[in-house]
Amino acid sequence: MKKSTPTFLLIGLLASYGLFLHFFTDNEVFWSGYLSMMFFYVVVFYFGTYLSQKREGSQDMMLGNRKMPLGVAIFTMSATWIGGGYINGTAEATADSGLIWVQAPWGYAMSLIIGGLFFARKMRRYNFRTMLDPLTQRFGKRMGAVLFLPALTGEIFWTAAILTALGATFSTVLGIDMRSSIILSAVIALVYTTIGGLWAVALTDVIQLSLILIGLSIVVPYALAETGGWEAVWSNYKAQKGASATFLPSKAALGNYYWQWWDYALLLMLGGIPWQVYFQRVLASKNEKTAVRLSLLAGVICIVAAIPAVMIGVIGSSVTDWAQYGTSLERSDLILPYVIRYLTPTTVATIGLGAIAAAVMSSVDSSVLSASSMASWNVYRPLVKPNITQEQLNKVIQKAIWIIGIAAMLIALKVESVYALWFLCSDFVFCLLFPQLVTALFDKKANVIGSVAGFAIAAFLRFGGGEPTLGIPIFIDYPMIEDGNVLFPFRTLAMVSGLVSIIVVSRLTQRWAPATVLTVAEDK
Repeated sequence: MKKSTPTFLLIGLLASYGLFLHFFTDNEVFWSGYLSMMFFYVVVFYFGTYLSQKREGSQDMMLGNRKMPLGVAIFTMSATWIGGGYINGTAEATADSGLIWVQAPWGYAMSLIIGGLFFARKMRRYNFRTMLDPLTQRFGKRMGAVLFLPALTGEIFWTAAILTALGATFSTVLGIDMRSSIILSAVIALVYTTIGGLWAVALTDVIQLSLILIGLSIVVPYALAETGGWEAVWSNYKAQKGASATFLPSKAALGNYYWQWWDYALLLMLGGIPWQVYFQRVLASKNEKTAVRLSLLAGVICIVAAIPAVMIGVIGSSVTDWAQYGTSLERSDLILPYVIRYLTPTTVATIGLGAIAAAVMSSVDSSVLSASSMASWNVYRPLVKPNITQEQLNKVIQKAIWIIGIAAMLIALKVESVYALWFLCSDFVFCLLFPQLVTALFDKKANVIGSVAGFAIAAFLRFGGGEPTLGIPIFIDYPMIEDGNVLFPFRTLAMVSGLVSIIVVSRLTQRWAPATVLTVAEDK
């Protein structure tokens, strides 16, 4: 089959869906936006599938043969973080809760910088293939498989948040069914990721990040002109939010939520590090120096990219009567697509739609490939088929991409708040994985018994605080519980307790389980 055949099939699918919307539904479809979406998806899909010819073996699919140059690495790292959840969630939090609760953009940016300063060099030096490799070396393959679970959960929630943002945007801007847009976009990303591997993901990210930065920057001035300019918008916003119209925390603005704010801040800054989607780019870098530089520069780009999303959130919040635009805002997570659809001209809205689609695709493919890499390399290979060939491993990765992608898609069809799911991504990773990664890399006496003890204690303390998003009740009587919400920083308590437990228990049990020394992995 020719390499262009999948692209022609996609064009036929999108055209057929367009005809279905026109003749068999009553939806008021924004057709210029739909055509722009078709064009963007076809371009990205073509490049993603075309790059499949660059793949050579399982390592190349996972790590691009460790030849990724700095420029491409910066683009793919930044585009992975600046996803649909990033820009939609930032606008949602800005409009709904005030700037003081817009923590994720700078929190995740700081995680990239901290990761670059303290983790990237050592991970690249040891030639690991996934984030779980040092954990498996220190604590054994079975414990590595256990630690895969929170890593997998984080990636699935991340992908689901991104797809939810996409569905909300397309249903608002295009006027098409939310479920259809989620399913269609997920399938397109899964197909070209399955065919092209990391090179397809990385090089399409160059296109996608450019569209994100350009598209959102164009939307802002038109939306401001429609709402009376920045001074009027900012004045209205400050009047609405009061002390919450600032990024800086204060007890006056936060009241009893002050310590919860710091709990979330640490969760984002440190919980944004133990991600395969981050370390996949670090480990694919040409050398240690490139790994460090791409982390630091991507952190800066993430901060810059959040500025338009914050401004859009402020603009949307200043609109008190959406009825004048012939609509009503029922959910705060729709603030970004509403501003694009109703406060900008048709051409600008079309460009803005391309930016949202770019943001979604750039993160979905990265996250699903990362989770699939861990599932195949750190779980299936050591526990099921240790002598697996590269060709067989490729097939396992491809199957895992579809399984994980579909799971995330199903979650996306059920959730409502992008920002809540976005926070939850790093929550479990922060509490359960961060202590494990730190001790595996930097504590020479860390052993498997300490790892088990730390994991169990951290999990008990974390889930003891409950989780409304997943329907988990509170079963530990923490202080500062208000209206079923634990304001005490129990997530940080869980992380620190897990970290201390690993260090202490490991030293007490050296006689029964001597620590394993990390070794440089051989590229095969």
